[in-house]
Amino acid sequence: MVWMIVAFLALVPGGVLVLGAFEAADPMKALLYGVAIVGAAFLLSWAAEVVQLDFSQGLALALLALIAILPEYVVDASFAWLAAEDPAYAGYAVANMTGANRLLIGIAWPVVILLVFLRFRRRRVELEESHGIELVALLAATAYAFIIPFKGSISLIDMAVLVSIFGFYVWRVARLPAEEPDLEGPARLIAELRPLHRRMVVFVLALVAAVAILLVAKPFAKALVATGVDLGIDEFLLVQWLAPLASEAPEFVVVVLFAWRGAATAALGTLVSSKVNQWTLLIATLPLVYSIALGGPSALPMDERQREEVLLTAAQSVFAITLLLNLRLSVLGAAVLFVLFAVQMVLPETRNIITIIYLALAAGVVIRSYRQVHRAFRWMRPQKAADVVAPH
Repeated sequence: MVWMIVAFLALVPGGVLVLGAFEAADPMKALLYGVAIVGAAFLLSWAAEVVQLDFSQGLALALLALIAILPEYVVDASFAWLAAEDPAYAGYAVANMTGANRLLIGIAWPVVILLVFLRFRRRRVELEESHGIELVALLAATAYAFIIPFKGSISLIDMAVLVSIFGFYVWRVARLPAEEPDLEGPARLIAELRPLHRRMVVFVLALVAAVAILLVAKPFAKALVATGVDLGIDEFLLVQWLAPLASEAPEFVVVVLFAWRGAATAALGTLVSSKVNQWTLLIATLPLVYSIALGGPSALPMDERQREEVLLTAAQSVFAITLLLNLRLSVLGAAVLFVLFAVQMVLPETRNIITIIYLALAAGVVIRSYRQVHRAFRWMRPQKAADVVAPH
């Protein structure tokens, strides 16, 4: 209950500021709006965890991943909306999208493996075979993502393709069996309520969080860019790394708790589901919002740097998928993901070299483990409900 109160209180300063109750410098605005987004995202993450009681585990994990990263969608959509007024914001929209995707694989995935190793001395985390569905969706979205940089823009056609991939993914996971979730903290308190009361609380949490995010997302985006100008920091890098950290912090906390409690498969599975969400719907959001803001169908333009960023993100995705072809991620694989991410984050001028390294390593992994590929993709075949193996 204390943490829930803290999350609600985190909304207050940013909410009061956006309503014009007081003035603040851009860095302080970015801080207060960022804190509000973090607080709202925690409320959403607790609501998303409880949602697992009403859906199959596969669909619940997909919803958990989708709801938990909703703040990221709104922040990135704000950049796309502002791009209709100022073309420079198109670059920030791409920066935020690529940063969110690469943070997920480069930081969150390795953190789960590290925690499992430190706490249980396990050198790998295994996924259930049902998670092959995510790999199918990820591979399809990644294959298509390689086309986008060469087009030089993200169009409504791209949106249609990526939304279709996400729709296929949701359709498949919705057929998986249900399982009682292991909840802790505020989510557990909510889950202990009667069904009607529980659903009302979840609705209120989601509504309050959504309103707060919608109020502060656009001013947060503007304040973040202005802060970069004021402090002499590259605004592109600030938007690429700081904004996703604020909006995705609660999701990181959720998966860290999963991993620490020994639910490593659920932790990694949630992150893989998040990657599917971000690599399909998050990209698809950009041209849609941009077109609405312009008042007609249009494609979000990309310059050379943004094309390179998308290509690097796609290459990282390919490598991550190949590491999961045998439905497990080892300490070594996680370490390589982190090191390559850290290098390109600290030295952004190495992005083209790192792209080549990702692709070369992916090719090497496929050649080494091609016989195990069928395990990851067996869920492409139609199955009867009785043939489905329930996750542990």
